[in-house]
Parts: sequence; structure tokens; C-alpha cells
Amino acid sequence: REDVNVSCRGGSRVEIKGVSYNKLIPELTHNEVFRQFALLKIRDNLIKRFPSSKKRAEWRIVHKTIEPDKVIFDINFLHKDTDKKFIQVGIKLPGFKGILSHFTQPGQMFANELSDRLKVIACIEKPNMIHSEQIDLSAEDFNFQAIRAALQSGKNDALLLIWGPEEDIPTAIDTIEERCRMAFEGVPNESRKSFNDGTTIFERVLPGADRMYPDTDSPPIPLEDKDFVQFNNKLPIEIHKRYIQLKKWNIPVDTYGYILRNNLCPLLEKIIEDLKIDPKFVGTLFGHTLKHAEGQTESFPDFEYKKVYDLFLFLKKNNIDFEISKSVISLVCKHPNKNFISILKILKFEKTDKTDILSQIPDLNKKFNQIHMSKNAHARVDWIMGKLRPSALGNMDLKTLREIVENE
Repeated sequence: REDVNVSCRGGSRVEIKGVSYNKLIPELTHNEVFRQFALLKIRDNLIKRFPSSKKRAEWRIVHKTIEPDKVIFDINFLHKDTDKKFIQVGIKLPGFKGILSHFTQPGQMFANELSDRLKVIACIEKPNMIHSEQIDLSAEDFNFQAIRAALQSGKNDALLLIWGPEEDIPTAIDTIEERCRMAFEGVPNESRKSFNDGTTIFERVLPGADRMYPDTDSPPIPLEDKDFVQFNNKLPIEIHKRYIQLKKWNIPVDTYGYILRNNLCPLLEKIIEDLKIDPKFVGTLFGHTLKHAEGQTESFPDFEYKKVYDLFLFLKKNNIDFEISKSVISLVCKHPNKNFISILKILKFEKTDKTDILSQIPDLNKKFNQIHMSKNAHARVDWIMGKLRPSALGNMDLKTLREIVENE
């Protein structure tokens, strides 16, 4: 989806909004250039009719409210579902005979330029006007003689009948006059909406240089030097500095992508500084455990990274070893609405004294002597650790426990 800017020699920039496919661009561009050439032709015709710049500057429309009984055209069907009062206004365009029916693009003429603006600017839905050069309008459908007489129209004038809610009519009249006066200049700058048939309609006036960002409708906000100092202090640390920081923390390199992509360095830093936890352990929890959980959990979008800080704070306050955080965080991702106590119950965690855990080592060592079949030198320690891990997890550091088992 893109915007296409088109202009031709003698024309001006027109922005076609929302072109959905590249293949539409050639036809849209062709039709817009043709439209601009047509508007330039209209301009040349009007200049011939009004050769004096003074006459062009003094050109004005003539309008008059038309009583319903003066014309053979019923507009009651347009306002059946509203309490608004609709009125009809006849408009004379001096010297514009033949201009309204001037071809501009497939299936459209200059009169469409007026009707489109009535819809967008005056907010009067179509149909919102008829004119004296419509070939599909017979004398039986509409009596233009009454309007011609009311406005004292000459043979070189064009006529319109517009209708709409009474409060919208003043804007509608101004819109008609403004667009007709633009016809003396050629092609107005505007944005237009595109259609798949290669045609466009008016969407809005194209802003000039004085309407570019920042929005000139908003008053400027003065800033002092101290404001800039304050803003600078809040700027995030540059990514290459974060990379160096992760390296100094001895965090595994394969976690950097996940940590940096999700902007987790500030949170990681807060956990390390506030709770005094080993940076490598925290970084690995993010880049390995949490990353794996993200790939395995459908409800992960509901997960808030701040929960990792809350988890470590909870474990520290309750004197629970941080090693259990890996198991807890995986379950938190699956059950984001459960609190940490409920998660520990799922894990069947119970507070156990360290001495009770260590007291099991001699009996387990003897039992291994009876059942062991493996010749692996580490088999004994691994088997004992497997038996102790459920009760040790969260109650003591597993690395320390393994060292004690190896010594035993």
C-alpha cells in the first residue's frame, strides 16, 4: 500500500492515496495526468472567456434558495430518516457554460470535482447536486427554467441545484465558489483516493510547507537547557555498550540476541544490582530458560518480563534457593495468572533443612553399591544427585550439594 505522487507539465503535485498494487500505478498515473491536462484545458478556456485578470479576480457565483414548489424535483427521499431540515439552493456559474460537462477522467466530468468536494468538505452525502449539462436529466425530471429565471441566468452561464441540511449549506456554497475559482488557476494541490478502475476522487486538500510537521495547530513548547540534560539522562544505553556489559558479566554469547532483542538489559541490570544475584545465572535464565519457554508456550504473549524480578525478590524474601527459579519460570509462562506460591505447590516444593538432605547421602551411597551396573565413573554421583534433587531444589545450591556428594 503506497501513495503515488503525480504531476504533468503545467500541472501540480497530486497525491493519490492508498494504492494497493503496483500494477495499478500505470493506469492511475495515466488517468491523473489526463485529468490534469483537462483541468489545464478548462483553465485556458476560462482565461479566453475572462481575459482580464481583474474580471477573473472579481468572478463570483450567484445563489438563491429555491422553494420546493418552484422545481419539479422531489428531494424528500434524501431525508426520510433524519429530523434535519433540507433546503435547495440554485447556483449560477457566470460564463461556465460547457465547463461542467468537460471530460476529466473515465466516467467523470468537471461537475464531479464539485460534487466530491461537497461530500468531503460540506459533509453532504451524494447525491448532493444536479446541473444544467447532465445528459441523463430530461425536462420531465427537472425544470431548470425556474432556476434560470430566479437567478437571471444568461446563455453562457452554467446552473447547479444543490441540497442538504440547512446548517451545511453555507459551507457548501463556499466550497462550490472556491473550487470554481481554482479552475482559473489550473490544477489544485490535493490528495485523492484511488479505485481499482483507475479513477480517483477528492479526499482532502494537500498541506503546504506551512502545514508540515510539527503540527502548526499546536503551540510550540519552550525547552530550557536543564530539560535537555534531564532528557539525556533518560536516554537508553547504546546497544554496543550493552554488548560490552553482557560480556563483562560473563553471560553466554548465545543469549545476547534474545536479551537485546527484547530490551531486557535494564531489567537484568536491576535484578543484579538490587538483589545481588550472579549475572551469569540471571542472563542464562533469560536467554536459555525463558527463550525456550517462549517457544513452547502459546500463552507467552501474556507474560510480563517484570515477573522475573518479582520471582527473584519472592525467593530471596522466603530464603529459597534461586536454582528453583528455572522450574518456576517455565510454569509461570504456562500459567501467567497463578501466583508463585501456587506454582511451588505444583512443583511439590517443601521447605527442608539442609542437614536432613545431607543426612541421606550415606544410605544412598550404600544402596548404590547394591544396585549399580554402570562402569561410568560419574554414575554414583549422578544417581545420588538424582535422588536428592527433588528435595534439594530450592533448599540449597545444587552445585554445592554435588561437591559434598563427590567428597563423600
